[in-house]
Amino acid sequence: MTQKSISFSPAEYRRRLMLTRAAMAELDLDAVFVEDPSNMAWLTGYDGWSFYVHQGLIITHDTDPVWWGRNMDANGARRTAWIGEDVIRPYGDEYVQSTSRHPMQHLAALLKEMGYETARIGVEMENYYFSAKAYTTLLAELPQAEIVDATALVNWQRAVKSDEELIFMHRAARIAEKMVLGAIDRSEAGVKKNELVADIYHDALTGADGHWGDYPAIVPMCPSGADASAAHLTWNGAELKSGECTFFELAGVYRRYHMPLSRTVFLGTPPEDMKRAEAALVEGLEAGIDAARAGNVAGDIARALAGPLERAGIERGARCGYSIGLSYPPDWGERTISLRDEDETELLPGMTFHFMPGLWTPEWGLEITEPMLITQSGPAKPFCNLPRQLFVKPDRIPTMLPMDHRDPIPAAALAAQELSKENPI
Repeated sequence: MTQKSISFSPAEYRRRLMLTRAAMAELDLDAVFVEDPSNMAWLTGYDGWSFYVHQGLIITHDTDPVWWGRNMDANGARRTAWIGEDVIRPYGDEYVQSTSRHPMQHLAALLKEMGYETARIGVEMENYYFSAKAYTTLLAELPQAEIVDATALVNWQRAVKSDEELIFMHRAARIAEKMVLGAIDRSEAGVKKNELVADIYHDALTGADGHWGDYPAIVPMCPSGADASAAHLTWNGAELKSGECTFFELAGVYRRYHMPLSRTVFLGTPPEDMKRAEAALVEGLEAGIDAARAGNVAGDIARALAGPLERAGIERGARCGYSIGLSYPPDWGERTISLRDEDETELLPGMTFHFMPGLWTPEWGLEITEPMLITQSGPAKPFCNLPRQLFVKPDRIPTMLPMDHRDPIPAAALAAQELSKENPI
């Protein structure tokens, strides 16, 4: 095999494994089976589109992580994970989508071979990738073991980002800026939504500042008009129309590290209620960023946001953000800390969040969001440098000027270029 392609230093992977083992010890776990692909990548570097079949890592206190998955994906582990050949333990295709056997039977046999037949083993029970059938099969195959819930055990160790991780997140931020600005600049009445999304993907994958773009865990969210009253609609082949808003909820991604960012564009003249909501939302965003300080708690951010919204007569009960970092489909959040009133998690330097207070009415949706980093002192530092505003594009008046007399750089792009000079990466 050729040289491995590893994203982080050996010391960084040792740090991650140490944190995970300490969390295991607190729960008196002999082993943990990790099936979340984000956790697999975080612990070993493994990166492949193989999470549609059962796969995972066996984490113990005294051996390197054991990679377990489909045999045809074993070479992917050899290429992308720092672990050695002796801990790559695949299963055959006879287990894939079979009605007579299940991959967990193979995993149970492997755990017995490793001496964990009667062990206390944690599994990620509340997880997209660990099925009810997987759980019941493990129970049947390991009757003497104690199978316990270790949901998010690894996820919580990912909350504070290392310096190496933050480099990747800053690179993803530059890609996110390019994507959102490009979407706003191309938004004109008559532009087909699917063609606009094709350009968004082009910006996402070509990357920024010489760094390539990875695929996002969530596809572009960009509903228009009344469809924008729904938070998670994608796109269709319809044309953008004057008199409608479109919000863009996108993420720049570098080596699986995500930087979600949202802005909204209105073609024509926005209604007065939307402009009032914009003012309250921006005030709330800035109050929340100021409250996002080390030593405060996650709920402080939500409460700071709520004040300006309530004064404007806007009631918003949903959570307004979540922890972000390394992710795979179908979600770019880390599924740990939520920015909402009841979350009392202490904010620590190095934590990273998507501060996402979207507003959705029956007639329209408005998203102005900020990904941000908790710093050693002072308020959180936004990763991106875009104006916090509703972008309004008046109805275009046809012009007879030749192309070489027209401004080749949209105003929004010029503004972002000036802002980005304040935070070079």
